[in-house]
Amino acid sequence: MADRLDTPLEARRRWLPRPRVDEDAFGKIAEGIAKFMGTPRFLFYMTVFCATWLTWNTFGPQDLRFDSVALGFTLLTLMLSLQASYSAPLILLAQARQTDRDRVAAEQDRQRAERNLADTEYLAREMAALRLALNEVATRDFVRGELRNLLEDILEERKGRELGARDAGS
Repeated sequence: MADRLDTPLEARRRWLPRPRVDEDAFGKIAEGIAKFMGTPRFLFYMTVFCATWLTWNTFGPQDLRFDSVALGFTLLTLMLSLQASYSAPLILLAQARQTDRDRVAAEQDRQRAERNLADTEYLAREMAALRLALNEVATRDFVRGELRNLLEDILEERKGRELGARDAGS
């Protein structure tokens, strides 16, 4: 039976099952490769590899050379092109995964900022309520002043009694 375009892909019969690939594991491997390709160590290794290749195929024994100088090191060019053709998708995959992580982190930061704003507004309301409540509470200075006034009143009253007793006794 020929594959029909109007039949959903899952309903088609397959002779060979499609391999299942763990995309997360593949993505982690791709990120590791992409991270390594962006290091000075990788650049050093590639430089040593290319320098060795060029030196061997230029100055090595004629019968052991495998890439021709006359043809412009065609095999080296093909190998570097192959490496670049695999590098670009791996780097793009790593960037896409990083973009997804950044999006999740930005969403978490936004939620955290909203919670912090709500907490700050709550604390500001609580502080305002405490200030209002403290305006009605007697402070230490107020109580001291009142006690001082009472003490002065008591002392004046005592003096007044003592003067009244002296005047009555004379």
